Amino acid sequence: MDSVQAETLRGALAKAYANSQTLNVSRAQLRATDENVPQARAGMRPFISASGGVQASRSRLSLSDNRPNTTGRSEQLSAGIQINQTIFDGFQTPNNVSAAQAQVRASQANLANTVQNTLLDAVAAFMNVRRDRQIAAFRQQNLAFLREQVRAADARFEVGEGTRTDVAQAQSQEALATALLNSALAQVAVSEATYLDVVGDVAGDLESASPPPERLMPTSVAQALQISQAEHPAIQATLFAVEAASFQVKSAEGALLPQITISGSVDNTYALSESSGTSSSFSDLPGVNPNVLTQNQVSATVGAQLTIPIYQGGQASSLVRQAKEVLGQRRIEVDSMRDQVRAAVAQSWAQLQAARANVTGYRAQLEAGRLALSGVTEERAVGQRTTLDVLNAQEDVIAAQILLAGSERDVIVAAYELLSAIGRMEATQLALNTEIYDPEEHYQQVQDKWHGLRTPDGR
Repeated sequence: MDSVQAETLRGALAKAYANSQTLNVSRAQLRATDENVPQARAGMRPFISASGGVQASRSRLSLSDNRPNTTGRSEQLSAGIQINQTIFDGFQTPNNVSAAQAQVRASQANLANTVQNTLLDAVAAFMNVRRDRQIAAFRQQNLAFLREQVRAADARFEVGEGTRTDVAQAQSQEALATALLNSALAQVAVSEATYLDVVGDVAGDLESASPPPERLMPTSVAQALQISQAEHPAIQATLFAVEAASFQVKSAEGALLPQITISGSVDNTYALSESSGTSSSFSDLPGVNPNVLTQNQVSATVGAQLTIPIYQGGQASSLVRQAKEVLGQRRIEVDSMRDQVRAAVAQSWAQLQAARANVTGYRAQLEAGRLALSGVTEERAVGQRTTLDVLNAQEDVIAAQILLAGSERDVIVAAYELLSAIGRMEATQLALNTEIYDPEEHYQQVQDKWHGLRTPDGR
């Protein structure tokens, strides 16, 4: 595959942002949370209901003295409409709306934090595949080198310039290298499976990765701590949770205040009754049936009701105390999250500095190991070194290559971990080439919605 077609780290991050099931679940959860706002607003909106009814009855009256029996029937149709409107509910609805809005903001911040974690997982998955593939390639090269050593040891043994011990030592290292290569290939398969799960695509050829843009990175640990405390979405989420809990306390206290509601209704009732077996002086008049009676009644009522709570069995007071305890819990969670973020910043900063120093050290070790291997190989050719010396030198080289590959991976991952720890690992700040999900769009579509069963996307 051409290098033009190879996957870049930013491309993998864009795919993870678009394909991650974890992110899609969080987005759906946030959209569900958005609906709490119109539900809270419903407390001060009218409730309108219609009613209708049908009633029918039959009766038969038997009389003594051979008088004729009397039968009767009645039918009734009714329909009506009723409106209930809350005028004052102890400020519960405004506080519930404010609490719901704060919960939405907290959920938006939690989504932003999930985005950061997902992108960081994608960085680790990308770099793990590259590292493990490099290690497998080193193991393959090492196996090829050892096979050549076995062949050379056999050739020297055949002409009397070597010993059976040299051959056995080379064969032993070859067998070990084969086992280590198999383990390395298995680790590649594991890393590629994780990549598929996190990124949502098969890991093809992966380009070398670069650290995050310098404009996003802090220049000192003090600056990193300052940025994290001001910008990290996990901290923002806990602050919004405190705001929501404070409004919930006020809402619970509102249950102890008077409530005022007004209601109105309009009813229309049509009734018909008929009886037979009776006599009337008007019974012989044409077009007149005195035994049938109909009526139509239309009525309208309007009323207002004032409710003053006096004692509710202690439930309302308990709810207030409970809400205050939850508020205290949310405030403690803010301090706890600040400490966690502070620790994550310090840890990622130290890991980044250590990884950078390790790269320098392992590069020097690899360069020295290669020079040593070249010298030992030449010295063995003139009889000054043994096959074991060459095998040991080669082992030092492969060890340095693996350590360098791991440290180069650690530099990139630690840099992005630091970026995530300060709260700046966002799709927009990383300029990912993908459609950015805007949680505010759905919120604005539903937060003042009065009716409708379909979601904004048509479901």
